[in-house]
Amino acid sequence: MLNFETRVGPDFGDNPPSYPVQDVPEWYRDAKLGFFIHWGLYSVPAWATAHGEGGVPTEDAYAHHQYAEWYGNTVRIAGSPSWERHQEIYGTGTSYEDLADLWDAKAFDADDFVAKLIGAGARYVIPTTKHHEGFCLWDTETTDFNSVERGPKRDLVSEIGTAVRAQGARFGVYFSGALDWHVSDFPPIESDTDLFRFRRNDEHFAKYSAAQLEELIERFAPDVLWNDIEWPDGGKGHEDHAVAALLRRYFEAIPDGVVNDRWGVPYHGFLTREYRHIEDIIDEPWESTRGLGYSFGYNQAESEEHSLSGEELVRLLVDVVSKNGNLLINVGPRADGSIPELQEKAMNLMGEWLRANGDAIYGTRPWIRAGDNLGGSPVSYTRKGDDLFILANDPSAGSITLPAEVSDTAVAHWIGADGTEIEGPAGDSGSVAIPGSLQGQPVAVARVAFGA
Repeated sequence: MLNFETRVGPDFGDNPPSYPVQDVPEWYRDAKLGFFIHWGLYSVPAWATAHGEGGVPTEDAYAHHQYAEWYGNTVRIAGSPSWERHQEIYGTGTSYEDLADLWDAKAFDADDFVAKLIGAGARYVIPTTKHHEGFCLWDTETTDFNSVERGPKRDLVSEIGTAVRAQGARFGVYFSGALDWHVSDFPPIESDTDLFRFRRNDEHFAKYSAAQLEELIERFAPDVLWNDIEWPDGGKGHEDHAVAALLRRYFEAIPDGVVNDRWGVPYHGFLTREYRHIEDIIDEPWESTRGLGYSFGYNQAESEEHSLSGEELVRLLVDVVSKNGNLLINVGPRADGSIPELQEKAMNLMGEWLRANGDAIYGTRPWIRAGDNLGGSPVSYTRKGDDLFILANDPSAGSITLPAEVSDTAVAHWIGADGTEIEGPAGDSGSVAIPGSLQGQPVAVARVAFGA
């Protein structure tokens, strides 16, 4: 996957635009866990080629795209599995955009839906307001291709945002800045090179994107602006509709807001890493994002073998947080707005674990290193004030070994499954037994008073 902070341009020489100076706010660094919601026309077919680790050969990656939210592109690649299936199910001559009239979301209850995300531990929630397909999920004045005029006949962004804030979490918006297949006439994307070649960079489209983003800012005051796949080059200069001006106005309106790194300009907020394992601590604030399966949008072709279990999800969260990151995990609802049972099962286990162990996650910062494998269970570390949290990633090993920086006479207070503490004195050579009651947990957590 690309590191988007390295993709900047065009070169304005000695006269570059002036970008705002804005640090990543502490609320975002403290939050640690957010939820993406990928929901759109692609949720109607809800299908992509299901493949796991290793994927498919590079030359087939787009024709066999694993992201269901890319259906609008994949279905245009003649002979692709999505193209074949689309003819069989919807009939020859049915376009992707025709699916807008098949999208029925009458069963969707935003309060109930959001409560499940908050219950799973989310501190911020970011729905897709417009993905690459160009279908807008709010009552926009820029196009009739939206969820109020067609399909659900509802302002879904407003409903979700209201529910998120009513339940005490931060609300952000995902926006596809430079890809919009509804207003483009390019061939389908079939390579990473095409990803940046087959998109509009003209000033007209830049103004269109800017008008949509301005609407989102004015109507929803999002705490997070999560842009995707850069911004059209015709909107990267000094103009009032360009990124620099948009970001200045955003931060003036929302001083504690935050943006990501996918704008294609020399300014970014937090870094993003998609479906990637990061080896060590990244000094800058960053965010790991992926689906609970191998797709963001719901893919009915995926099964348990393609999805994170609750235990794997907890261990992923611990790994990311120990390395100075936030986890933005994605839920991909069905077209009707229900969360697939496989996803909800993993979410529920993570929520249960966080209710007992959240103190070792929320509001923490990385220690001097992310983890160790010194004997017994491999461990990850987080820090909060004078407390060092040692997170045993394989509690069934029965013990951990304290790091050399911690005295072997230190007392490890284990956090029980109900959140109460269990005192566990250190043994020989810093070995500490993991209480039997915690050996079945996804991750067992010990608190050690250490000092700054």
